[in-house]
Amino acid sequence: MPEVSVIIVNWNARQYLARCLAALVEHGAGVDYDLWVVDNASEDDSVAFVQQAYPQAHLIMNAQNVGFARANNQAIAQSTGRFLLLLNSDAFLQAGALESLLQAMRNHPDTGIAGAQLFYEDGRLQRSCYAFPTLASELWQTLWLDRLFPHSRVFGGYQMTWWAMDTPREVDWVMGACILVRREALEQVGGFDESFFMYSEETDLCYRMKQAGWKVRYVPDARVVHVWGGSANLAGRETLVRLYQSRVQFFRKHYGPLTAFGYKLLLGFSSLVRTAMGWVISTVFRRPGVQNQSRAYWHLFRRVHLF
Repeated sequence: MPEVSVIIVNWNARQYLARCLAALVEHGAGVDYDLWVVDNASEDDSVAFVQQAYPQAHLIMNAQNVGFARANNQAIAQSTGRFLLLLNSDAFLQAGALESLLQAMRNHPDTGIAGAQLFYEDGRLQRSCYAFPTLASELWQTLWLDRLFPHSRVFGGYQMTWWAMDTPREVDWVMGACILVRREALEQVGGFDESFFMYSEETDLCYRMKQAGWKVRYVPDARVVHVWGGSANLAGRETLVRLYQSRVQFFRKHYGPLTAFGYKLLLGFSSLVRTAMGWVISTVFRRPGVQNQSRAYWHLFRRVHLF
């Protein structure tokens, strides 16, 4: 039985998957792990690549895209590692990252999930741990108060911008690009909720972990480069819809239908404001990127009532 089962869910991301696996081989050499790749009906040559370059990998090939949560659950059910490293195909381990996550788990047996410190490819810090979202935190973001007062523990509370993210600590939830999960804790709470097709599934998992008495820790010594949206970027503006649809689903599941309805009203207002501002900026300053973003928020505004 390996100490760690590494699980990577892939969808049409062969160029990122190759880098992800190469980094795992290079920087995971000192850890006893086995490798699981779940392919969600990719149309590129991802499957052939894994079969040829990594024949030792356990490859699960889905006939259709079953979503991130269900795909992870498939490999979790078949793997045997005491710990589970859930790694996005566009996340690349750096030296010592996996060992640091494992050490945090050993030092803190009450921890169910440990999250890595993420960076963009240009070396900038990527905020990867957050407080649980609330109506108040969503309102601060809508009014840009989180950007105006980033060092405030009130207005900057959701993204924790008052903190440099350079010290280990217990947090509410961590981004699922690279997380180490204790199997014992995961089995207690029941794995990922498969009704979350994409996005917010890790928020939901962390929420249930904490409700069950387990802790979620942020481990800055575990450094990982994350492209952020390597597969999702292929889906265009529909990704934005799925992002907020999952957020509404999280509110409804954990805070109730009334709070979820209030969030939908807030989301509709926010997307309409962003549409209008984007249109003005793109018209005055002729910035096509802003125009595309404005159209994406208009698309979101027209879909919010369906969430």
